[in-house]
Amino acid sequence: MLITFEGIEGCGKSTQSRMVLDHLQQRGVPALWTRQPGGCDLGGRLRALLLGREGDGLTPLSELFLYLADRAQHVAEVIRPALAAGTVVLCDRFTDSTVAYQGYGRGLDVSLIHRLNAVAVDGCLPDLTLILDLPVETGLTRARTRNADQGQTESEGRFEAEETAFHQRIRDGYLTLAAENPDRYAVIPAQGEPEEVFGRVWPMVCSRLGIAEHLM
Repeated sequence: MLITFEGIEGCGKSTQSRMVLDHLQQRGVPALWTRQPGGCDLGGRLRALLLGREGDGLTPLSELFLYLADRAQHVAEVIRPALAAGTVVLCDRFTDSTVAYQGYGRGLDVSLIHRLNAVAVDGCLPDLTLILDLPVETGLTRARTRNADQGQTESEGRFEAEETAFHQRIRDGYLTLAAENPDRYAVIPAQGEPEEVFGRVWPMVCSRLGIAEHLM
């Protein structure tokens, strides 16, 4: 099963996806955490360009195709083999990020991005997508503070430097996607402490996997 975690900057998806990984492993469920970009060798090399300030000159189309290249390689090298082995794959960002950021955010054709995503993943689609949702201002404050504290404003802060309106379009895009396909998406309110948010995330994961929420 492929479970993806999505949302605006600072929504807590990386924290929540790793918490899910820990709880699955405690229950003996084979699970893998990965991310886009950066989940394979190619993605690791592209991450600095895509997320860092050295990528400021990228056109929206160039940005789109770099993400698609990473995704195709990541699916082939990491995600598909793990799924074939019966592993639950938890992916921090996947196809919906490209629709939300390059489509709704940058203004590229959303239907085109859906078609290109389909080519890149070649049938490897999420079984469940959790959208961690919170107000844009809250997420940006979290993300910018995190980057400053970790000294990565230049290396991973390219999107955080965008205007608030850009991030609002992304949030609206995610909510539109969720409304269009409620069977795959679950919108999780992401305000509160990590443990509080996890209390909303974990039941959704357990329900989809068919496992008990608590250790026996």
